[in-house]
Amino acid sequence: MPYDVPFRHHQALDPSALTSLGAALHAINRGIEDCRVAGIGPDSDPAILLLARHLARLAEAAGEEPALRSACTRRIAELDRYPALLALALRGVSHDKAAKDRFHRDGRHAMRRLAIALDLPEGRYEVASHYGDAAISGSVVLTTPEIEVSLAIGPLHEDNEASYFAKRGPAAGERLRFARISAFLKAERFATRLKRELRLADIAPAPGPTIVAAMPADMPVPALMPMAPAAAQPLAA
Repeated sequence: MPYDVPFRHHQALDPSALTSLGAALHAINRGIEDCRVAGIGPDSDPAILLLARHLARLAEAAGEEPALRSACTRRIAELDRYPALLALALRGVSHDKAAKDRFHRDGRHAMRRLAIALDLPEGRYEVASHYGDAAISGSVVLTTPEIEVSLAIGPLHEDNEASYFAKRGPAAGERLRFARISAFLKAERFATRLKRELRLADIAPAPGPTIVAAMPADMPVPALMPMAPAAAQPLAA
């Protein structure tokens, strides 16, 4: 049975205790939940609308829009210079599902950037995640017919987060090579390193499938020659 409470209305009429964005947002979220229980649409609830206006006043007092936009732009540039993968490699993701999911999401994105830097066409490579158990990061793997590149983080992979080897060509069968995650994240430079160390230019293209030409529709089909019956062999006594 729907029921309503007056608490959000009291807060809306006197929001002086809501002095931070977090406190005001919490009050709005709690009020929206009260509206749900009461069967009231929050978009037309007067208390929610007043609380939202109070939140807007707090945001306006925090800074002018051009300054806030400039701060966002600077922050984006900082995050581009210091990607989340670097921070995750330092802190680890053991038993932290959210951090592990972020590692695999960003890791797959980084592997696709590496594939582009290697000039790999779509369909020529595969990027996959191997999660493993909760205590480890698992790995993100780029696979092609010629090479394999893997990314994993954690104490066992410190300073050796990226590993790679050749599956075909002159470097096939050689030792597994390693690189730091900071080197891996510089896609163009790391692609050049892979091409040089794995001698990708010396790998002959993988043979394609054998293509059988279709027979023209007007070509007569030759008659099959009848097979002569095999001579009967006498049964052994």
